[in-house]
Amino acid sequence: MVPPNDPISPVFKAFRSESSGKYFDLSNGKLSVKGVPLLSEVPSNVTFRDFHSACQSSDAPLPLLQRVRAWSHKGAFLGFNKEVPSDRLLNSLGKLSNRDFLSIFRFKTWWSTMWVGNSGSNLQMETQWVLLDVPEIKSYVIIIPIIEANFRSALHPGSDDHVMICAESGSSQVKASNFDAIAYVHASDNPYNLMKEAYSAVRVHLNSFRLLEEKTVPNLVNKFGWCTWDAFYLTVEPVGVWHGVKEFVEGGVSPRFLIIDDGWQSINKDDEDLKEDTKNLVLGGTQMTARLHSFEENKKFRNYRGGSMLGPDAPSFDPKKPKLLIAKAIEIEHAEKEHDKALHSGVTELSVFEKKLQKLKTELNDIIGEGESSASNEFRGSSSGSDKNYGMKAFTGDLRTKFKGLDDIYVWHALCGAWGGVRPGSTHLSSKIIPCKVSPGLDGTMNDLAVVKIIEGGIGLVHPDQADSFYDSMHSYLSEVGITGVKVDVIHTLEYVSEEYGGRVELAKAYYKGLTHSLQKNFNGTGLIASMQQCNDFFFLGTKQISIGRVGDDFWFQDPNGDPMGVYWLQGVHMIHCAYNSMWMGQMIQPDWDMFQSDHLCAKFHAGSRAICGGPVYVSDSVSGHDFDLIKKLVYPDGTIPKCQHFALPTRDCLFKNPLFDDKTVLKIWNFNKYGGVIGAFNCQGAGWDPKEQRIKGHSECYKPISCSLHVREIEWDQKSEAAHLGEAEEYVVYLSEVDELLLMTPKSDAIQIVIQPSSFEILSFVPVRKLGHSIKFAPIGLTNMFNCGGTLQELEFRSTAVEFSAMIKVKGGGMFLAYSSESPKKCCLNGAEVAFEWSADGKLNLSVPWVEQAAGISDVLFAF
Repeated sequence: MVPPNDPISPVFKAFRSESSGKYFDLSNGKLSVKGVPLLSEVPSNVTFRDFHSACQSSDAPLPLLQRVRAWSHKGAFLGFNKEVPSDRLLNSLGKLSNRDFLSIFRFKTWWSTMWVGNSGSNLQMETQWVLLDVPEIKSYVIIIPIIEANFRSALHPGSDDHVMICAESGSSQVKASNFDAIAYVHASDNPYNLMKEAYSAVRVHLNSFRLLEEKTVPNLVNKFGWCTWDAFYLTVEPVGVWHGVKEFVEGGVSPRFLIIDDGWQSINKDDEDLKEDTKNLVLGGTQMTARLHSFEENKKFRNYRGGSMLGPDAPSFDPKKPKLLIAKAIEIEHAEKEHDKALHSGVTELSVFEKKLQKLKTELNDIIGEGESSASNEFRGSSSGSDKNYGMKAFTGDLRTKFKGLDDIYVWHALCGAWGGVRPGSTHLSSKIIPCKVSPGLDGTMNDLAVVKIIEGGIGLVHPDQADSFYDSMHSYLSEVGITGVKVDVIHTLEYVSEEYGGRVELAKAYYKGLTHSLQKNFNGTGLIASMQQCNDFFFLGTKQISIGRVGDDFWFQDPNGDPMGVYWLQGVHMIHCAYNSMWMGQMIQPDWDMFQSDHLCAKFHAGSRAICGGPVYVSDSVSGHDFDLIKKLVYPDGTIPKCQHFALPTRDCLFKNPLFDDKTVLKIWNFNKYGGVIGAFNCQGAGWDPKEQRIKGHSECYKPISCSLHVREIEWDQKSEAAHLGEAEEYVVYLSEVDELLLMTPKSDAIQIVIQPSSFEILSFVPVRKLGHSIKFAPIGLTNMFNCGGTLQELEFRSTAVEFSAMIKVKGGGMFLAYSSESPKKCCLNGAEVAFEWSADGKLNLSVPWVEQAAGISDVLFAF
């Protein structure tokens, strides 16, 4: 907000004129919406302000301002006053009883997920918003804790069903006692409009972030890619990366983007030589106390010699080696846990544990050493960072020379540089090791190795005054060596180290300002994927420019805590995170559902969700660990994807349910294609958050087949103007991809009833039926060999003459094209030539379509009647 004495802009003079009746009222200790009480026993120190009185100026585009003006009577701000200033203040907003809610809370510092309940005491710590069901007026209300001055806020559970708001600065030197607008409330009769309207209002009010509609997303959102993390962990190196990309191309799916994840940076620990890389890092966790000592790549990449992978004698790669390293490192991890357990239980004779550890570490070093000697022979020569024939620049150049379709190469880095920040004295920047202090609000979160390690080592924090220089130094170098973007991880560490820097809001502003400037200068304004960022600080302060980010936690191929069923139930948990987080995050960033491995036991389950999520599709397959048949149901040969036109969201009947362990609810998500809608039904039952144990755990009793109903009315056609007309059809064809079945449905039909097996799914495509003449009904489905068959339809046109009706379709991809036709066509033409087709009395019209390389995979199909 601007200071109170700043003049109100002319836009806001017009903006303030508003005649609609207000939705909310706070009086007699009750917060009500349209006369329906929401919160009772509201303390007298809670304040209420309408939108206009709190919002003085905005840099938002005029169309957005006008929309917010039209909605402003539906929202208001809540504040509170205390007698004694503090850096952390808790205050009740009132009592919430017997009203269903959906909420998002942080279950780790970095990650958030959904939670449902019906009282204030059911809320979890660090709740980012709560959506209330108000069936009395067929409406919904959201309460969003926001930012005011140097304080950010979250909702917490209170005693006796009270909803508590916690406002904190993150610094004992920054205190306040009065808040005028620390939370925003908004009402609507449509929950999806509600999210859009509420976050638009907050954007106009705060002026510290921008909505997704105001930004450009990176090109990779429409493409297929590969991330190196699960393939190599920290052992990633050029030869393995090269062979990984090569395998995809040879398998018939060319990656259009590559993410070189953690393991490429120059990092070391405080007790090591200032300019030498830490050696023999394998698993995530071992690097979390290390710090960045150079902005250039580490020795593994620095020693790459240009052209060495292009010739006939290019180094080979043993795909078993990363697996051997990872298996040995896991043995070491288990041995360390045994050692620590013995130590903490009072065992004094630890030599047997120490000998075992030493033996395992020697074996690990031997495995690594064999590979290092081989690699050093292959890449022997100068490795100066200034030599353009060596290092990352030579490597990215060779990748692009060989793999012409590789549009983007991203690399990983932590927000503070590395997990442990930047090592003091190693660069031209002023960095200082800051001890980490975790907010009491995070006491209710899940135990997390990353937090333990970061607290153990502290963070080498570059002074916020140098944030611009910090990011530009990193990114300008990366841009020069052929990197087109970055995956920025470990974002929510700033709140740990804000004591000396004006608090978490001010520190975040400085860092995100520097990151924004560098993104604009070095990566075309779009080349950044945000990760480990799922907290309102980031979204309200860090998304001026950032336009894509993760909406789930990490893909876990097995339960790190040892539950053998975790290999199954963790996958459903991941989908729940993504679907519900997209409700709010999708207002500000393009939701990214993260990678998965195509040879995982639940790979098909993941693939079904990625097919209709509306974001990029990427995998983290190990070298020689692919299911190309599965990938080809998601990806075209050219590495593009049949992407939905919106981001996937839960259907209304899932909003206040628990699709993880209520033993009855299937997760249903809806989306649009150009010529139809889609609903995916996923059985995610089998695990979920346990508030008492403060962890996500299995619920094996829920891991079983679940029935559900599906209807075309569950697609929210009005959420995209281009799709609105699709929701007005009198009749639809429904295609169920997994059972290969066609059905007809009208808006008045009974719902389709199906049973979904555990860790399984069904995707239903809904296409409006077009009448050709008086009797013919026609609807194109698309290529049924793709999960999102409707996404393969590029153009659709109908023509009629006195003697003939025709449907002309442009379809992308190769495979079996399906349409519904109540009568057999007279003829079919494919790319100008008449061809045979199959039609059956149930209306199925099939045609085999080739991939046409010279036409970018697009074929012209004509059916004449």
